[in-house]
Amino acid sequence: MAKTVLITGATAGFGKAFAAKFAANGYRLIITGRRKDRLQAIKEQLSAAHNTEILTLHFDVQDRNATFKAIETLPAAWQNIDVLINNAGLALGRDYVDDANLDDWETMINTNLKGLMYVTKAVLPLLIKNTKGHIINIGSTAAKEVYEKGNAYCATKSAVEAISKGMRIDLLRHGIKVTAIHPGAAETEFSTVRFKGDESQASKVYDGFQPLSPEDVAEVVFYTTTLPQHVCINDLVLTCTAQANSLYFYKQG
Repeated sequence: MAKTVLITGATAGFGKAFAAKFAANGYRLIITGRRKDRLQAIKEQLSAAHNTEILTLHFDVQDRNATFKAIETLPAAWQNIDVLINNAGLALGRDYVDDANLDDWETMINTNLKGLMYVTKAVLPLLIKNTKGHIINIGSTAAKEVYEKGNAYCATKSAVEAISKGMRIDLLRHGIKVTAIHPGAAETEFSTVRFKGDESQASKVYDGFQPLSPEDVAEVVFYTTTLPQHVCINDLVLTCTAQANSLYFYKQG
C-alpha cells in the first residue's frame, strides 16, 4: 500500500514543492491550506500528473478547533499517516522591535508555533496507533542566529527548534522520528508576504546571488524520509552556496 504524507501550508512555496515531490514518488497526499481554490488546483494537477490519491483539508492552522476537527474527521482510509510535514508558516514585517506591529507578532506566533503544535497534537494519536511515523518540522536559519529586525520571527523559529527537540525526546518510546529542517534564503512568496505585497522590496532580498528554490528544499526533505527505520536526521541546516548563515551572504554586482 502506498505511504501517506500530510503537508500543511501546501498551497504555495515549499509546501507545494513538497506535495509535487512526494506525489512523484508514489505517496498519497493529504494537503492542507487556507486557500481552497489553490488546494483544489494542486490536487487536480498532481492527480493527473502522477495518478496518486489526494485529499484536501481546508483550514487555518491558527484555528485550534478547526485543526482538530479536520484531523479527527479524517476518513478511516486516510488515517494511516506515515509522514507529517509541519510547513505552514510565515514572516510578517521587518521592523525594529519598538516599531513592530503586535498583530504581526501574534500571527507569526499563532501560525509558526501554535499551529505546528496544534497539528502535531491532532495527528499524534494516529502515528502512535500505527506505531510508526516521521514528523518533519520546517524551521529556518533564523532559528540559529537572530538578525536585526527579525525579532518575533526569529523567536518563533527558535521555538520550532526547541519543540522539535522536545518532541524527539518524548516520542522516543513510540519509535516516531522527528526531523527539524532549517532552510536559508529561498525564493518563494515568503518575502512578498513579509513585505506585505511590496514586490519591489521583496525581490531585492535575492539580488546578487542564487537563492534556494522550493524544489531544492523538497529534495532534502524527501531524502530524510528515505533512510532506514533506525536512522533519523535530527536537525539539518540548508542554505545556498552564497549564504553561510542567517547573517552572512556573498552577493555579486
